[in-house]
Amino acid sequence: MMPGNDPAMTASQLQILVDADACPVKEEIYRVALRHKVPVKVVSNSPFRIPESKWVQRVVVSDGFDAADDWIAEQADARCIVITADILLADRCLKAGATVIGNNGKPFTTGSIGGAIATRAIMADLRVGADGIGGGPPPFSKADRSRFLQELDKQLHRIARQN
Repeated sequence: MMPGNDPAMTASQLQILVDADACPVKEEIYRVALRHKVPVKVVSNSPFRIPESKWVQRVVVSDGFDAADDWIAEQADARCIVITADILLADRCLKAGATVIGNNGKPFTTGSIGGAIATRAIMADLRVGADGIGGGPPPFSKADRSRFLQELDKQLHRIARQN
């Protein structure tokens, strides 16, 4: 095996951590990771099917509250891209130096996370006052999927250039 093709060696440089529960872009992550030869750790509370690939690893954590989030936050560093829709997890990973991308392709940044946390709190208050009336986020679209693919590819190239 060529030195650059060993996942263990690549993992020390760059990896993708996926908050897998309810992640609508897992297949896209696998495709991009394989193309870039970047290891992916798919983190969840229960096992589910992943592709047979040396680049994709399933990490099953306990079913404790926030166990997957805690595991991801503990692993996150400047060599990681974290994929999550969880704003509080995104905040923890940004503080650890990770790059964080939402499932819809919008990056979380140190400049945007405060506003996202505030909006999350306001929406939670509104939901409580609405007695269950109202909706959730808009449906996941083809534009979201496309934006996600572009952003993941862009961030992988950016981090690779820095190392």
